[in-house]
Amino acid sequence: MHYRIAPSILSADFARLGEEVRAVEKAGADLIHFDVMDNHYVPNLTVGPLVCAAIRPHVSVPLDVHLMVRPVDRLVADFAKAGASIISFHPEASDHVERTLSLIREHGCKAGLVFNPATPLVWLDHTLDKLDLVLLMSVNPGFGGQKFIHEVMPKLTRARTLLNERAPRCELEVDGGVDLTTGPIAVAAGADVLVAGTCVFAHPGGPAAGVKALREALKRGPAASV
Repeated sequence: MHYRIAPSILSADFARLGEEVRAVEKAGADLIHFDVMDNHYVPNLTVGPLVCAAIRPHVSVPLDVHLMVRPVDRLVADFAKAGASIISFHPEASDHVERTLSLIREHGCKAGLVFNPATPLVWLDHTLDKLDLVLLMSVNPGFGGQKFIHEVMPKLTRARTLLNERAPRCELEVDGGVDLTTGPIAVAAGADVLVAGTCVFAHPGGPAAGVKALREALKRGPAASV
């Protein structure tokens, strides 16, 4: 089975960003992941729509935008116009979750909902019919390079079961501490898409080698990768 890999530019060399995203796409990356932080909802400040627009001409794969901002709605149109293919957000950061999901779709993007490690899946009870993606954070958002929180695994299993039963077309994405060991574990538990930052962009052989190494680890499976 083919699992999708979404390198996160949070860990990229911004002085060589165009070169690096082209390299990971050529190596087989399926998406390019944007971690958008506002120093309000999370304690960090990263990229905005201008960076998304600058990257769009350099790759043909979808741009997966993860909004860690409050308020959310104001930026949906800006990122859609900048070339985003998927826009995901945290339910705690929206005043009206269903309205935000509808807004994303009205702008021609796929819509996703993001769950922090402590955020319950109850938000899915009334939103699954509007979702293309469920993103589970396996770290507390704000910074790259954090260690995978293994206590998230039961939630990942529950989310997989729920999607299989009620929304089989909806993808399940995992973000945070994904590497050659934790990536295969997450996939074995039901993840469809892996966001990988440090694992890809800090690979000793370069970002392209990082994508290939992760893909090989996924093929081997968790037991062989530990």
